[in-house]
Amino acid sequence: MTDYRFAPLAEQDSAPLYRQLYERVRGAIAAGSLGPGDRLPSARALAKELGVARGTIELAYSLLTSEGYLLARGQAGTVVNPHLQAQAAPMKPAPSPAPAAEDAPDSLWRPGQLLPFQMGVPALDAFPRKIWARLGARYLRGMQADDLDYPPAHGLPALRSAIASYLQVSRGIDCGAHQVFVTSGWPASLAFVAHAVLGAGQRAWVEDPGYPPARQILRQFGLEPVPVEVDEQGLKVEQGIALAADARVAVVTPAHQSPLSMTLSLPRRQALLDWASSSGAWVVEDDYDGEYRYSSRPLPALASLDRHGRVFYAGTFSKVLFPGIRLAYLVVPQAQVARFEQIGRALFAAATPRMTQALVADFIAEGHFTRHIQRMRRLYGERRTETIAALERGLAGCLKVEQSPGGMNLVLRLPGDASDRPLADHLLAHGMAVQALSRWWASSRRDSALLLSFTNCTSPEQAQHLGELIRQAL
Repeated sequence: MTDYRFAPLAEQDSAPLYRQLYERVRGAIAAGSLGPGDRLPSARALAKELGVARGTIELAYSLLTSEGYLLARGQAGTVVNPHLQAQAAPMKPAPSPAPAAEDAPDSLWRPGQLLPFQMGVPALDAFPRKIWARLGARYLRGMQADDLDYPPAHGLPALRSAIASYLQVSRGIDCGAHQVFVTSGWPASLAFVAHAVLGAGQRAWVEDPGYPPARQILRQFGLEPVPVEVDEQGLKVEQGIALAADARVAVVTPAHQSPLSMTLSLPRRQALLDWASSSGAWVVEDDYDGEYRYSSRPLPALASLDRHGRVFYAGTFSKVLFPGIRLAYLVVPQAQVARFEQIGRALFAAATPRMTQALVADFIAEGHFTRHIQRMRRLYGERRTETIAALERGLAGCLKVEQSPGGMNLVLRLPGDASDRPLADHLLAHGMAVQALSRWWASSRRDSALLLSFTNCTSPEQAQHLGELIRQAL
């Protein structure tokens, strides 16, 4: 290990602690104080030495590794990339890892490793790994030559059939296996729709606030996102019509609005479908966590009410199984199947490995998927209640956590004069991946709030500590 010593980090500095460490390591490499192959202290040892959270060190190391300055070698430790030139000239400042709304309004930064309260991650500690491993071993033992070929362009027939059967029962969608197209994730599903039925120069309703990457994808295809406000009943359809009655698509999250978690009311659902039918527009339903409702049974999908073939239903296994599976699906209206088969063969062939698709098909067909969803619904209900209670203890009455009927995240509103971005950066420096709501707005409105997930919060003490940090920062 090198003899390089790290000076203490400055709590009063305007830059987050992880950013200070990042700059020091990068500067030491540029100056030659840390040379190619030099080993750095472990995150645990350096956190103890500097008196900061281990997550702070891991975050800085992860960023440096992603940019090529460091190389992680598992148990052998973290070293300066041996391929860097020694005594290199000073390097240009790297862009901040947290996106600035002015520079990247439709991007969401994600840490290089899982941190507490990180959005969009299911309870990885509760995934049935033994069952998954058993299914995988069985598949490998029975592999034939055909299993080594590319998967079918639209997805394995067994998986498409299993998904269709599950949706008929759990989400009330009347669809056949031929209407299900397997994709590599929500971005691929939305891009599939944009390529097949939308065109450059057209306008698209997007929820405000709403999932920023959806706007990013629409812009990539030349569409103009039109922000439409949401309230306690979800998307304001009348406002959407007033702003852009000629829009060709509306991208919505009806089950649990992303990120505020309210449910699109039945009158609004009917109004949205009436608008789409009368104007010949499309609706893309992003049902990323519709199974997770805690005050009652999950509501049927918006697509279950569609009688005119205007709704594309997008589901994902990343939020209900694990993110690394990179597997999602798109259910298209019957009249559009031929069009999507043509486009899919040419441009959107299933990118997920055949083995992964086969394992998920077996996981669903043998009942493991339904049981897993039921267990997660109970577990998330418990963790949600415990996290809210612990947060409120830590906050000591200075703020309240917003209640919602379902979803995988919580919303913590801030006072009118408080900015959520510096607070989110401060919490990130303490190893907690809390997001600023202001980054999710598409319009000029910037209401401040903190977004955090409870799905991986296994310790009430951890949530109480977060509440205390928020109270102290405010």
